[in-house]
Amino acid sequence: MIIREYRDTDNLQWVRCRVLSFLDSAYFDNVLREKEHYENPSIELVAEDDGKIVGLIDLEYEKKKGTVCSNRNGLGGMIWHLAVLPEYRGKGVAAMLLDKVKEKAREVGLERLEAWTRDDKWVNEWYKKRGFKCIESYLHVYAEGNECDIITDSKIEKLHIYSCFSHYVGEDKDEIKRRFKRVHECNLYELVL
Repeated sequence: MIIREYRDTDNLQWVRCRVLSFLDSAYFDNVLREKEHYENPSIELVAEDDGKIVGLIDLEYEKKKGTVCSNRNGLGGMIWHLAVLPEYRGKGVAAMLLDKVKEKAREVGLERLEAWTRDDKWVNEWYKKRGFKCIESYLHVYAEGNECDIITDSKIEKLHIYSCFSHYVGEDKDEIKRRFKRVHECNLYELVL
């Protein structure tokens, strides 16, 4: 297995790896049809095994504090994507990707990394075991059918809102979790390099 830089010819395998890796997570419906491209500099790596992309990590980083990451001490990089195919989990692939991205992040002068993730216990534990600290959170709220009526009304006659996605940044998270069927805690992790 090798860890190498992403190439444009990897797009299809990158998308497949991300989709298959997210299916059993709280991000199961966060499907991309092609790889994201970033406004700021980035470190984009893949894990390849016998010509197959089995893992990936994308880190967009800032040259000016607070332009990509939260406005904390030092320049940061945001891990936007980290995924490993299910059949390659538990083999250290994600750790190898993270180690390589940390090495490259230090080379470009970054002092810290950030990553947002939802409330999958196994994912949150993975970050914690690697020294990341949870520094804040908010809720992702998915509403369907009548739940949407609680949130909003259509301003267009005869247009009915059936599905919506919202962010809740208030203090009464328990109330939101009681009122809606699908709610995810979205956690921000930070690792000081």
